[in-house]
Amino acid sequence: MQLGLLVFDSSTGPFGGVPATRTRRDSCAAARFPGLPNWVRMQPAFAILLIDPSRNRGPAMRALITMARIIDQANERLGRIAVWLVLIACVVSAGNAVSRYALDLSSNAWLELQWYLFTAMVLLGAPFVLSANGHVRVDILYGRAEPRTRAWIDLLGLVFFLLPMAALIAFLAWPFFVESFLGGETSSNAGGLLRWPVKLLLPVGFGLLFLQGVAEIIKRIAYLRGMLDLDSHYEKPLQ
Repeated sequence: MQLGLLVFDSSTGPFGGVPATRTRRDSCAAARFPGLPNWVRMQPAFAILLIDPSRNRGPAMRALITMARIIDQANERLGRIAVWLVLIACVVSAGNAVSRYALDLSSNAWLELQWYLFTAMVLLGAPFVLSANGHVRVDILYGRAEPRTRAWIDLLGLVFFLLPMAALIAFLAWPFFVESFLGGETSSNAGGLLRWPVKLLLPVGFGLLFLQGVAEIIKRIAYLRGMLDLDSHYEKPLQ
């Protein structure tokens, strides 16, 4: 069975009339997918687009795959920056330790810089780790499943969990940053740093994670359609 894609049609449901192609698509769905639930077939706000290789390997899907690759490349570059931030954070941490215990000198700015860098490495690196399928999983069945089953598990998890979570946090974090920026918020510690740069990383980081989630959805759909090779292998971290 090929993958079915739900495509939102703004001319349906409470926003307009049912398109002329609705009946034909529903008939096609009933004929090719007799087990398709009626509530799915009859949703007025969605058109059920059945996957036909002769029709759906065209320029639209290729454009989506190209967009996914652009997102991959952008987040890979940011991920490489995050890798260097790990080294910089280690150097700063070591310098703080040496100056404090060897020279009896300390600076709140340098101490805060450590967790600023940690925030940046996590939030800028998370989208790249997602693209590499490297996030830690509580894996019970995924590693034993067939590649297509893993693609379906990824697809459902991305659509129903990752995208809503990333969108919600980015949405809630934006006014958190704006308030800090407009108020010129600084650290409450003497000699501390400005607060808004690190708060900006919250909406930016989760926004990038959302975009990477979209890219991963595109790649899974393309894989299920037979349009793209996908390595869904997950290597458990060393214990």
